[in-house]
Amino acid sequence: MSMKKIMVCLSLIAFATANGQQVQKKMTPLFNGKNLDGWYSFLRTKGKNNDPEKIFNIKIGISHTSGKEFGYICTEKEFTNFHLLVEFKWGIKKFPPRDADTTRRDNGICYYVPLNTPDIVWPKSVECQVQEGDVGDFWMIDSTTIVVDGVRTIPKDYTRAKKKKDAEKPNGEWNRVEVIAVNGKLTHIVNGVVVNEGSAPSVSKGKILIQSEGAEIYYRKIEIAEIK
Repeated sequence: MSMKKIMVCLSLIAFATANGQQVQKKMTPLFNGKNLDGWYSFLRTKGKNNDPEKIFNIKIGISHTSGKEFGYICTEKEFTNFHLLVEFKWGIKKFPPRDADTTRRDNGICYYVPLNTPDIVWPKSVECQVQEGDVGDFWMIDSTTIVVDGVRTIPKDYTRAKKKKDAEKPNGEWNRVEVIAVNGKLTHIVNGVVVNEGSAPSVSKGKILIQSEGAEIYYRKIEIAEIK
């Protein structure tokens, strides 16, 4: 193991210990590789669990999102303290309004979506950005806020808190993204590098969703460990 990976592991252990938490050693799959059991789909023009074009599709253990229409898959279950791990890579296709050659591929992982929040594009949440060049940014959606570097973000429809480091792999390669949320401390990790941190979010419990936002994307691993 490289010194960088050792330091990241030690920092995560210290992060959990400082909050009096114990992380389950075994990650539990949120995605079973066969279907969307435990999730539901939502598309902006078709509503809930109505996906005739298979925008969200399972292909040999991989979740494939075409990106043709804006929407998401969302967990049925809520989470509070957790360690989420996903592995993704970009596909080739892009769709309006993000189909221009100069437009970056965009997606996102939103968490702390309140249970009774209406399904819309996009619901109240904290987002770990998954966009070419910006993986790990915070986006605060629908007036949610977070403290970054001692300053609380401004409550607006969308507020961005940029990542501090860039750890993305070249387009076409698999990227590993982790979100650790423990007692109001949020950490975004990309390929083993802590790229962004925040605290005291205005929402602290909710569902997890993965966006479809105009770009083809593949997920081969979606796992979680609840922190107790």
